Amino acid sequence: MQNGVVKIPKAVNEPIKAYAPGSPEKASLKKKIAELKSQVLEIPLIIGGKEVKTGKMGECRIPHNLSHLLATYHQTGEAEVQMAIEASQKAFKTWSVMPWEDRVAIFRRMAVLLAGPYRDLLNASTMLGQSKTVYQAEIDSACELIDFYNFNTEYMAQIYSDQPPYSLTGTWNQVEYRPIEGFIFAVTPFNFTSIAGNLPTSPAMMGNVVLWKPASSAVYSGYFLMKLFKEAGVPDGVINFIPGSGGKVGNPVMASPLMAGIHFTGSTEVFQHMWRTVGNNIQKYKGYPRIVGETGGKDYIFVHNSANVDELVTAMVRGAFEYQGQKCSAASRAYIPNSMWPVFKEKYIAEVNSIKMGDIEDFTNFMGAVIDKAAFNTITAYIDYAAESDEAEFITGGKYDDSKGYFIEPTTIVTTNPKFKTMEEEIFGPVMTIYVYEDDKLMETLDLLDATSPYALTGAIFARDRQAVIMMRDRLTHTAGNFYINDKPTGAVVGQQPFGGGRASGTNDKAGSPMNLLRWVSMRTIKETFDPPTDFRYPFMAEE
Repeated sequence: MQNGVVKIPKAVNEPIKAYAPGSPEKASLKKKIAELKSQVLEIPLIIGGKEVKTGKMGECRIPHNLSHLLATYHQTGEAEVQMAIEASQKAFKTWSVMPWEDRVAIFRRMAVLLAGPYRDLLNASTMLGQSKTVYQAEIDSACELIDFYNFNTEYMAQIYSDQPPYSLTGTWNQVEYRPIEGFIFAVTPFNFTSIAGNLPTSPAMMGNVVLWKPASSAVYSGYFLMKLFKEAGVPDGVINFIPGSGGKVGNPVMASPLMAGIHFTGSTEVFQHMWRTVGNNIQKYKGYPRIVGETGGKDYIFVHNSANVDELVTAMVRGAFEYQGQKCSAASRAYIPNSMWPVFKEKYIAEVNSIKMGDIEDFTNFMGAVIDKAAFNTITAYIDYAAESDEAEFITGGKYDDSKGYFIEPTTIVTTNPKFKTMEEEIFGPVMTIYVYEDDKLMETLDLLDATSPYALTGAIFARDRQAVIMMRDRLTHTAGNFYINDKPTGAVVGQQPFGGGRASGTNDKAGSPMNLLRWVSMRTIKETFDPPTDFRYPFMAEE
């Protein structure tokens, strides 16, 4: 504390470990992977800090090795939802009034634990349960999540320090940032453990209590996150872990008068359904629920003929095929000028054909498997559609196999139709579609890009001509909430590029920024007058 003002350590981004051959971090992680594979867990619900077992079971299997069972988990029903609501409201009484500095201490400790003893555990469980390579796990379940805890607590302190700048003599004006009455419903996806760790904790930091439904395909790493929360000091009932089907959990949660907000990442269709449900239930709620969501994307790379081909090829391969294209931000459509196409095509095909795919325990593999059977079926249906169309050809991939795991080759489609199905619809898998445009139709193609998809999450442009950069940046203003110049459209870093998009991609409340945290407080303005008047008459009322 300096001059009565609380100072917290300034946040810095967590360094990414290399896991190079012979490194201590590689040996340690391999040991943790072997340990997790040697046991089959039974994962309970965690409500009010207590383990709850329902007997209605689901399974956690390795997506790239389906014969290996990692865990079974209990699924939530309506009775358990009500238990979680009651537990959250009991916790609210003390958590909501805890000094914010003490909440900071809990989440800063969480970051330290994750950087240390929990790093291997969260990385290994993410690799096994979600088929992430070591690098994709490291930047997600370790570095990004550590950054969320460190930067969000810094933003939290900034918010609380933001007070009215002016008070008249004899008065004192203050703003109080209160948690929201009721509970927040956090619904998290399979593809980022960091999102699973951030969506329940960012409202909790601000004094709220949370019901957390993780994706069924990421219950495994989610369970270890709950252990991290507990060890860091999050009180029982503040975050309640209720895995299960969307309807069996979501319907009773959203029917509760105490639901005060939704923090969501997932599909556009599910988010729109939840929004409609809230609208239909609006008269039931104690207050108007805050709705924050990040949903789908049809993320693009647009190329000017002044672009560097080698830089573009690298960005295309990484942007489209890292983590099997299962990122909200993954590049899935590209616009290449005809003058560049022959050189680009040759280099691109050579790079994609060099990609190794397989078990993520082999650190030489660049890709693993897609997450589950439903995703496999959806993605391969798009591949089959393209294979039967006379408007498309494959220049890479196009094959798939689920005999051992859910493997899909890195697939590239070239289409003659800029409104082809795989140019418009979100696929969420390792499928890139390219449209080759005539150089003299640059402006028309930019407008075509803008009008092709309902989404506006991420996008990238490549050009060395600065005037072209300026023109494309301005013309594509509303096409992406995260916009990249000469870089792939993935890899947003907390504290550097707050993440979120507009249009059908979400509410653009920017995870990893003060804007998101402000959604989880309700402000109270307090004016204190030290010498109140004792006469209702004003000077203008005096007689001449």
